Order: sequence, then C-alpha cells, then structure tokens
Amino acid sequence: MTMESQMTPLSTRQFRPLPVPSVTVGGYWGDWQDAVCDHTAAILLDRCVEARMLEQVNPDVPSPGIVIPIIHWLGTPQMFWDSDLGKSIETIAYSLYRKPNPELEARADAIIDMYEKLQDEDGYLNSFFQRIKPEWKWTNLRDFHELYCAGHMIEGAVAYYQATGKRKFLDVMCRMADYCVRKFGKGPGQVPGYCGHEEIELALVRLARVTGNQAYMDLAKFFVDERGQAPNFFIEEAVAHNRDPKGVQKNTLEYNQSHLPVREQTKVVGHAVRAMYLYSAMADLATEYNDDSLTAALETLWADLTQKQMYITGGIGPAESNEGFTDYYDLPNDTAYAETCASVGLVFWASRMLGRGPKRVYADTMEQALYNGAITGLSTDGKTFFYDNPLESTGKHHRWTWHACPCCPPNIARLVTSLGSYIYAVADDEIAIHLYAQSEARVVLANGARFTLTQNTDYPWSGAIDIAIEPETAARFAVSLRIPGWARGAKLAVNGQHVDLAVDADGYARLDRTWQKGDRLALDLPLEPRVLRANPRVRQDAGRVAVMRGPLVYCLEATDNGTGLNSILLQRGLGRAETAAIPDLRGAIAIDLPALRENAETWGADLYAEKAANTQTTTVRLVPYHLWDNREPGEMLVWTRQATQ
Repeated sequence: MTMESQMTPLSTRQFRPLPVPSVTVGGYWGDWQDAVCDHTAAILLDRCVEARMLEQVNPDVPSPGIVIPIIHWLGTPQMFWDSDLGKSIETIAYSLYRKPNPELEARADAIIDMYEKLQDEDGYLNSFFQRIKPEWKWTNLRDFHELYCAGHMIEGAVAYYQATGKRKFLDVMCRMADYCVRKFGKGPGQVPGYCGHEEIELALVRLARVTGNQAYMDLAKFFVDERGQAPNFFIEEAVAHNRDPKGVQKNTLEYNQSHLPVREQTKVVGHAVRAMYLYSAMADLATEYNDDSLTAALETLWADLTQKQMYITGGIGPAESNEGFTDYYDLPNDTAYAETCASVGLVFWASRMLGRGPKRVYADTMEQALYNGAITGLSTDGKTFFYDNPLESTGKHHRWTWHACPCCPPNIARLVTSLGSYIYAVADDEIAIHLYAQSEARVVLANGARFTLTQNTDYPWSGAIDIAIEPETAARFAVSLRIPGWARGAKLAVNGQHVDLAVDADGYARLDRTWQKGDRLALDLPLEPRVLRANPRVRQDAGRVAVMRGPLVYCLEATDNGTGLNSILLQRGLGRAETAAIPDLRGAIAIDLPALRENAETWGADLYAEKAANTQTTTVRLVPYHLWDNREPGEMLVWTRQATQ
C-alpha cells in the first residue's frame, strides 16, 4: 500500500477547522472539558459579578463609576470588562454542547438582555464608554480597547448562536459590526484607524463566516492592511486630541505592532497577546483571500518567534514590564512572564497557519503551546488559575482565584471547551488530523463524502492511536496524519497491515483512497523520555537540560523531591528511566530517573570555598509541567543541572 500524491496544489487549498459541535471529545481533554463545564464556566460569571461588571452593563441600575482606578496609561482595566463577559459567554456556549445547563444558559441570557437594552440606536455598544466615560468614546483607539471589547463580544455572540440557536446576541453584535463598517475606512467621514489591542480582526472573520456578510471580512482586511501605514494613525490620533505623540503606551509603536505595515514586519515585538491576535487574523485573511504576501510575512515572523523567542513550554513574552518580548534568546526561567493568554494566542495563530494546508512546523508548536504553555493556566479542578507561567519557582508562585485584569481564565476556558475544532481541519476532499485525542468527528466534505472519524487513544499518556473511519457509503477522500517531529520510529497500519510510513515534506502521512465502512488505522507514536538542551545563546539554560515525553515538558516539584531542587544533577542520558502513573493527578505519567544530588549539609558555614562537590546518588521524579502546583505547594524546576560525567 502506498501514499498517493496531493489532489490539488497546496497554494489553492483552504482548510478550515471543524465546527465545535461536530467533534465530541473524551479521555484526557474530556476531563479538562468536564472541569470547565462543572466549575469554571459558572465561576467566571460568579467572579465577574463580584467584580461589579454587571453593574456597569445593566442600564436599570446606577452606574458604579470608576471601580478600578485610572492608572499611568490614562486608562483602567475596567475598560476591558465587556471582553471578559464576552469570553465568559463564549465559554458557556461551548460548554453547553457537552453538558446542557439551563441555569447557566439563563444567566447568559440575562446578560445578553442587558447588552441589547444598553445598545445605542446606531449600533454602538461598549458599557464603559456608555455608562462610565461617554466623553472618552473613540478618543484613544491606541489604549482604550473599544474595538478589542467588540471583538471578544462578537466571538461570544457567534459561539452562543451556534450553541443555542438564539440570535439575540448575534443580532446585537451584527449591529455593532455594521456600525464599525460605517465608522472605519478611507471614505468620507470615516476613521482610517484600528485598535491598539488587536482582536476584532479575527472576530470579524468569524462573523463573516457565520453570516456570509463580506463587509465584515473586508473590514477585518482593512484593519490589518492599514496597521502601521504612514502617517501612523496613533501618532495622528494623539496630536488630534492634544496628547503627546511620544507618550505612546510603553513609549514605542512596537508595543502594539503598529511600527510598520504588517507585510514589512520581520521581528516579533511588543505585547505578546496583541501580536498573537494580529498574526491569527493575518493567517485567517491569507486563507480567505489566498494572499501569499501575508503568508510570506507570517512565515518570517513564525521563524523569528519559534527559533529565537519561545520557551520550551510554548510560553512567549518573558517580561512583565510590557507583557511581551525583549531581546533574542532572553528567556529567564524564574521571572518568566509567559502569560497564559499569550500561549492561548499562539495556539490560535498556529491553528490558523494550517489554513493553507497541513504543515508539521505549525501543528507541532500548536501542540507544544497547548499542552505546556496554555493548559498550565488552569487547575485540574477548574477553579484556580495562573496568569504568568515561570519555569522555575522557589515555592512562592501559586494559582489564584481572580485577577484585576482577568483575561486569562475565560481565555483558557474557551480554548478547552472548543478544543475539538483544533484537532481536525477539512478541505474539499481531505481531512487533516492535527492533534491526537480521544474524540469522534462527524464530517461532511464538499465533495459529498460523509463519514465519522473516531480516535481511540489515551494520548498524551500513551502513543497508541486507533482511528476508525466509517463513511455512510464508500467514498474517496484523503486523510492526513501529523507525524510529530519528536516521534522517531512511528509506525502505521491500515486495516491491520503495516505500511511504509511515507511522511511528506510537510510532516504528514497522507492516505488518499476510497474508504469503506470498517476501515481502521493504527498509529503508534513512541513516547520515550528525551533530553533537550537550549541554544547556547540562551544564557539562563547553560549547563542545564529539560526532559520531555511526547508533547509534554516535565519538571521537578518539591512535593516529590524535597526542597533545594537546584542541587539535583541529572546524569548524562536518562539512565534507567521508568514511568509510573500518579493517581492524584488524573493518572498522569511521571518519569523516575537516577540522579545525583549535592549535599549542602556537609558544606559547612562558608559562603564560598575551595571544595569539591559532595554528591550522592538518588532517584528523582519528574511530573508534567502543566500539572504543577496542583498538589502540595512548593518549589518547581524545569531546566535541571546536568552532571559532567
């Protein structure tokens, strides 16, 4: 049996994710979805209420005024509240597919009713600028997040419509989008601007896809194409409103990626989440318009990020000062910011880069960021969160219940509950499997093929993946399987017969055939623990190694190994690496390794001395990094010292 060539040229293929309701997820990701359905979704609304967000939205109660003080950038995180509610409603929408919840749905309906009542006759909707500071409306696109909030509310409205069939929120946000179509552009009386925090661009693409309204797609394209053009809109805006044009937030246009037109940008700079949302929209538009110029720019930016500025966890943005990027190879571990939202955004971007065809370079990173940088932000019970994600802790970094800027909890929650749409993507005559997860996908291709594809697997704990393909009637189409870059020795069988695993240049095994009922694929991805080293230019990781198994980064925790984790030295190679299930972490797989440990007790009182290290042999346990701080609090370490011999 052989793998056949591509059906159509890569440049003309368009892949789009399967809709969330078309995929049912179980196993590992099913447990995460249950945690969100059972706890997180309601917690998001409860804590939004406690923060007084609904008082700002509800026109039938007095305005709460400024609840969170205005700070140095002339704004307040209170301006973002509509976005938090939008993402929370999006999370609820996706959760309803898995577990209908009339009470939660009624709470969302009540918030939507408030927004409908609040909306101006011309379609404008933003609770902060209608109820708190109406005189600030459209005076500072750079900093005030009006369009950003609209974007998250649009995404929530699309998801809620698709989940419930209720059009109210969708109609409300279509009116806001129509308002924006009239407001922004190059025509007479229009504003030739864009948002300082990108988000509405990718939301408009989603809205255009669900409504069929090309005006929304064209507005998204306008926002992307106009960004960074000369004269720079943000400088012009500041001058027009008597603000110092040098007083750009963080004192640089790079902060919000408006320093150059997007097709001329070659380095990933500024605020990490903003960058990811911009690149996600650019990738969507590259797919929709078959725009090779956008794709070329994105390929350059992708290489810049993943080869010089990304943590091994898929975390990005090392600095708290700008919630973003600094210099090449500057990847500190204990102070790593690596915001959860930024890794969520990287998953968004990677997924959209797959819109023009399966490519392992994007799907591998999507998986890396998903399993390590993003899901780390949510506790296993769905009740507490990480905002920033260091790769080393002295024991003082813990999950929290809420945050003054609570963008991360609903962001990771909506990603988890919509996970099915990241596993698969379809073209006219092909389905690509980008992620491996227990799931059932119900698929209708443009060529008329209708089938169910089911993955049975305990991935990521096991690399055995059984895939059943059940077409309604015999049909020809292609199935593309990602073969991860780390999966050396992967094996594939079709209907029980082993086949040569012919991986194409993009890292996928493509089976183009007529599929019959009862067809089965068996893919085996070896999950052997492996040691990784950082580029020598990453000074913080010099002399240290990290351990991975499959897509998962592992770490040491004091819970298993006691304090003083930096005294542990891994032996060269992994020696007699053994694995064991961890019952109190949902059966996660731990790695037990022989190691050396320096004995501080024999050192004495000297701070510095000409002494040889006194080491003892020991066994250490490493656990998946994304599960740390789910048991007893304590130290944590990803990059471990390595013995010289």
